[in-house]
Amino acid sequence: DRPDQHTKCSLDYCGRQQQEVCTHPNPSIHLSPIGECIGWVRRKSLFFLIPFAAEAALLHSAGVSFVETFHRLPLGQWRDRSNAATPDKVLQALQGSGSVMQRFMALVSPEAEKHLEQLCHASNTITQQRFGKVIRLFAPLYLSNECINNCQYCGFSRDNPILRVTLEVDEVVREAREIGSQGFRNILLVAGEHPKFVSSGYMETCLKALKPTVPGLSLEVGPMETDEYRPMVQAGAEGLIVYQETYDPEIYQQMHTAGPKKDFDWRLVTPERAYEAGFRRLGIGALFGLADWRHEALALAAHTEYLLKTCWKAQITLSFPRLRPCAGSFQPLTHLSDMHLVQLITAFRICFPDVGLVLSTREPSSLRNGLIPLGITLMSAGSHTEPGGYTGAGQENLHQTTKGRIIPLVEGSSEWENGSAQATGQFDIADERTPTEMAEQIRSSGYEPVWKDWDAAILS
Repeated sequence: DRPDQHTKCSLDYCGRQQQEVCTHPNPSIHLSPIGECIGWVRRKSLFFLIPFAAEAALLHSAGVSFVETFHRLPLGQWRDRSNAATPDKVLQALQGSGSVMQRFMALVSPEAEKHLEQLCHASNTITQQRFGKVIRLFAPLYLSNECINNCQYCGFSRDNPILRVTLEVDEVVREAREIGSQGFRNILLVAGEHPKFVSSGYMETCLKALKPTVPGLSLEVGPMETDEYRPMVQAGAEGLIVYQETYDPEIYQQMHTAGPKKDFDWRLVTPERAYEAGFRRLGIGALFGLADWRHEALALAAHTEYLLKTCWKAQITLSFPRLRPCAGSFQPLTHLSDMHLVQLITAFRICFPDVGLVLSTREPSSLRNGLIPLGITLMSAGSHTEPGGYTGAGQENLHQTTKGRIIPLVEGSSEWENGSAQATGQFDIADERTPTEMAEQIRSSGYEPVWKDWDAAILS
């Protein structure tokens, strides 16, 4: 039968270390989903005292998703433990002592700021060992800025009175051809979430049209069901990117006031549905500027460790976007400084040596230059965040949208701006260098820009 107590709790961050008896009211949820703990886990109506590694195996075999795991994470306790990290804990983490999450807590701590040079050196060494001195380049291709969601921080938010358009398939091909002429062979297809304008069938058609000339295609679109993803994989998509935006459920609800994106849990389990559908690359991240950055980092690290264990056939990539100006003039709720961004990137590289780390044109050129040797493996360049940004495609179909209904623009109105109107971008970019200039900067830093790293012929 179920015990009321379990003995000798080893969770040193829970405040009950070395107690003879842990009196937590529910021992089964007192376990740390990520950590080196022991406790009671129920299996077929029996309880066992087992280490975390075995617990993780049991949970995975039982089909538990990251949603269940996430809601048991002691994130507040982890943050307290991180804030209390000592110099010895940081040095032990740098030496590889402790579990992944124990090390990560120490490396993102205030104390670790004093050891930033050591973090940078370790991150540089690990990155060169695992990836060599190469930077993979990609470009985003925005298909549509239509969206059914209200997200306070996003330029595409449903209630923003912006100029919208969804590109026709031939316009998408034209945009991709222009991107390809700049050297890119890896393209990220991006679209707002609106089933009327951006259906799974539309995405599949775009992929089929691009696959003959673009060897690397990834998607950043609204979350879908596994069965909706499968045709996209068959049509040529290899990667799916989905940012949780914030891992703070309360702030998440405040930021997402309408639309299917309000469902925190549905979004959180998206990478697992994508993996089941056959995507071989999974990208996750948090949008920094909404919740406390250490809270976001700890949750993102836990999510990363979960995916590495459960979606082990896929490559995992992480992004750390900071809020940029956009339509709607949303102001960040929190601040992630340049120094803390460096600390964040190096901590992830040290604790997760095999994941890809992405840096976009949201960041200014000087900072991007400095981050090249510190753990980054993927960078965008020459980016446009508006549909038709590379060729001007779609200008003749610009409109506004109200409750899913297209409102045509009146020619000569102020929106046309002397005939030079274009669709509204998702956010303002900070690094406006051309792809050629970015590639030259990478070379001057002693690294090699990689435009293409995959071809389907490898598997044929």
